[in-house]
Amino acid sequence: MSISTAFHDKLNGACTVPLQAHGLEVLQVNLGYRCNMECRHCHVNAGPDRKEIMSSENIDRVIDIVSGNGISTLDITGGAPELHPEFTRLVREAMTAGCHVIVRCNLTVLLEPGMEHLFEFYADFPVEIVASFPYYREADLDRMRGAGSFAKSIRVMKRLNQMGYGVPGSGRVLNLVYNPGGAFLPASQCSLEAEFKNALEKHDIVFSRLLSLVNMPIGRFRDFLVRTNNYDAYVKRLADAFNPDTLAGVMCRQIVSVAWDGRLFDCDFNQMLDMPIEPPYPGRLEDFDYDMLANRRIIVGNHCFGCTAGQGSSCGGAID
Repeated sequence: MSISTAFHDKLNGACTVPLQAHGLEVLQVNLGYRCNMECRHCHVNAGPDRKEIMSSENIDRVIDIVSGNGISTLDITGGAPELHPEFTRLVREAMTAGCHVIVRCNLTVLLEPGMEHLFEFYADFPVEIVASFPYYREADLDRMRGAGSFAKSIRVMKRLNQMGYGVPGSGRVLNLVYNPGGAFLPASQCSLEAEFKNALEKHDIVFSRLLSLVNMPIGRFRDFLVRTNNYDAYVKRLADAFNPDTLAGVMCRQIVSVAWDGRLFDCDFNQMLDMPIEPPYPGRLEDFDYDMLANRRIIVGNHCFGCTAGQGSSCGGAID
């Protein structure tokens, strides 16, 4: 029996077949795969040499959609989304339209040449920053993200703290994202947050929340698993840890993911596996239909064990 069939059987056993969306609150938009980093755990295979980038026409469509539907949150990702030449226009127009904006940031990009203006921009447009910071020990983080990444991340977080981000009562949110450094599931999100806060206090850094994410066996992390002969064991570990209580909160039930080329997906992971939303539901930005997408059938596969294992995993961190 294939793992994909096994996941379908898990849904059947939980009386959740097919998996359906239950609303549409978040539009998650991937602006392209270009990034200043090449992290080992990256499921997007992002990097400095990637050329994919969202067109101005699709940027306009995204702005129209979040301005005229019941979507409350625009979640902007990449690559490093800040490298898109129209990034600030998208943020500005979405926030002006009353949309809550999340930016998924690797921190170090804010120190890249030509990016210095973003600190002032974030002072004027206080987005929610969800920052990738996979571990609080310098050697471990640099091993995952490249030499010097830890020191750069600390510099950026200090600057953001000075602007109020992550400071209690400021209303400016700085969430950190933890990813395990190997082929294992994360510990309790609550206990990890306490560890991170204690460790970062030594650097005089504060943050809002820690979001704990499971590494998906796709993209660059899949290559790592295969290279280290851990792929089969890791996928089995995810499947064995299936938790039906997470199904109500998986992100695909309230989100639509938009690829850089305007295609629509149930989630960012389906996007990376080229598993688009299927007819009769709209499959492209230009055909966007809120009501149909808010009640669509969700496409599942073996990777879905990653979102439903243990405490669960979503763009907002642990589920259960």
